[in-house]
Parts: sequence; C-alpha cells; structure tokens
Amino acid sequence: MTASPLSHAVVDVVGHPFHVIWTPEDGAIRAGGFAMAEDPGAESLLRRLERLAPELAARGVSSSASSGGGGDRDGDDRGGDDEHGIVEALRAYDRGDLGAIDGLRVAQPETPFRGEVWRALRRVPAGGAVTYTELAALAGRPSAVRAAASGCANNLVALVVPCHRIVRTDGGLGGYLFGVDIKERLLRHEAAIR
Repeated sequence: MTASPLSHAVVDVVGHPFHVIWTPEDGAIRAGGFAMAEDPGAESLLRRLERLAPELAARGVSSSASSGGGGDRDGDDRGGDDEHGIVEALRAYDRGDLGAIDGLRVAQPETPFRGEVWRALRRVPAGGAVTYTELAALAGRPSAVRAAASGCANNLVALVVPCHRIVRTDGGLGGYLFGVDIKERLLRHEAAIR
C-alpha cells in the first residue's frame, strides 16, 4: 500500500506567505518556511525535504492541497483539509495568539543532539530570544555551540521550531534562512524586540 501524498498549505504570517507541509495521517509538520522574492513558491523547502527526508518527499504533495483555492478573510490561505488544526493555529499566531503554534506536532529527521536542540528551541517562549551559547546549554551540551548552530541551520520546520529566536551574543539579529527582514518582523510580532 502506497502512503498518501503530503498535505500542504500557505498561510500569511507577518505579511509573508508561509508554506507548511505535513503528513496527513498524523498531522506532524514535516517542513515549514517562508516564500522569498527569489523563491516565491518556496520550492527550496521541498528541495530541503528531499535532501533530508527523501522517503517522505517521494510521497509527493497533494495537488488539491497545494493548488490553491482563493484566499479568505484571514489572508491568502491555500490548502486542503485542516483536520489537525495546523492552518488555524498559524492564523491564530498571526493574529497575535503567540502560543497557538506551541502544541503543533513536528517531526523531522534528527540526530540525538539535533533533536535536543530543536526541543530546546521550542521551550524558548515567544517574546524571548537566546544566543547559540545559551541554546547549547538548554540542549544539555554547553560546549557544543557549533553543533547547536548546525541544528538551527538544518531545521526543516521554521517558525514552529523557532530558530528565529536566536540572536547574536552582542544582541544583533544575526542571520536567518528566510532573510533578516522576516526574522525582525517575527521578533517584533512576538515583542522580543521593539
């Protein structure tokens, strides 16, 4: 028996299209990321999924979920069913309910330490930010700062596993895969910066 295609939706978050891909059988988010000017359809998200989880990517993405269907009053949301509440949680986060995404289920290929890094990131509350040094300590290995940074760089589930909450030791924003502008918008939305 062949597994069903992955589900996909696009939800406007802080003024940018956020793409989310999940397994329909369990509602676990497998990939999430923002569209960018150079990648308006967020095809790079699927390429990252193909590289890190080829067996999942081979299932394809449901055409009914990714083909779009007009927007609604809460933004340019496109997607199939939302039986797992993923789209509604993202909409609620965008409307200001910052804890709405905290309960979403995520699953991504992990090494033991990367898994600890991602779980530590999910414990950093909205409105907070940590450095890579602090993240390594939260993940249980204070001396593994470079490994913590690598965990962020390989995070497939942006926003829900909030790598945007990492700042430089000097308080600067640092980089972000989807651009510093989006990172700044997210941190302002969460009141981590003014």
